[in-house]
Amino acid sequence: MERSSNKLRAALSLTAREHIALVGAGGKTSLMFALAEELRKEGKPVITSTTTRVWHHQAMKAPCVVYTEGARSWRDKILDGLARTGHVFVGRCVLESGKVDGMDPVLCDLIFEDLGAGCLIVEADGAGGLPVKAPAAHEPAVPASATRVVALMGLEAVNAPLTAETVFRLDEAKRITGLATTMPMTPEALSGLFLAPEGLFKRAPVSAGRTAFLNKLDLLKSDQDALALARMILNERKGRIRQAILGSVKTGRCRVFM
Repeated sequence: MERSSNKLRAALSLTAREHIALVGAGGKTSLMFALAEELRKEGKPVITSTTTRVWHHQAMKAPCVVYTEGARSWRDKILDGLARTGHVFVGRCVLESGKVDGMDPVLCDLIFEDLGAGCLIVEADGAGGLPVKAPAAHEPAVPASATRVVALMGLEAVNAPLTAETVFRLDEAKRITGLATTMPMTPEALSGLFLAPEGLFKRAPVSAGRTAFLNKLDLLKSDQDALALARMILNERKGRIRQAILGSVKTGRCRVFM
């Protein structure tokens, strides 16, 4: 089944209350804040956070930012921020590097359970700004209460050479895809990053829905290879990934395949 949407919330088929973990590469931070703003405008309170690190200037895209380190009343500050602005970003502290240190996944679980936000969106993976990511042994840091895991990939990588300039965790990507350095990342090879047990969904809670978000469709002249990749992901024998989205966070336009 295929449908189109110009709303991220509708494309993702979100329910009234969701804890979304974003993993992979190619637009996680952009998706987090774009979706949060969309929900906020609809009057749905939303909390954003990370279990890794994001740049401070990115965190400041939220209308309210709360840091938990050294703040006894951080829960009250979150509730106040939600009441005033509808969207609060929560981090541990600002590091000397200029990044915001993220939250322990267990604390994300507590925030989701206790503070009553309609949606908690957590960036649970780092990718150094590259379009493709393969997780290391300790990644991704997905909270146990996540109701949805969304794995992203930038479509500009399709058929590009497998290099450190394109792929974060190159050695892991080589092992999962079976490709050697500089070989083209075909749709078949890239599908392995979504489907392999050690791939992008490896730490997804069993009960969580799984969505593959193939981002930056607006950069492609033809969508044929992107469509082929989406079909390979959805045609997995076990059927664990029930939704693939071809779209663009930048434009908000999405094609949704089930």
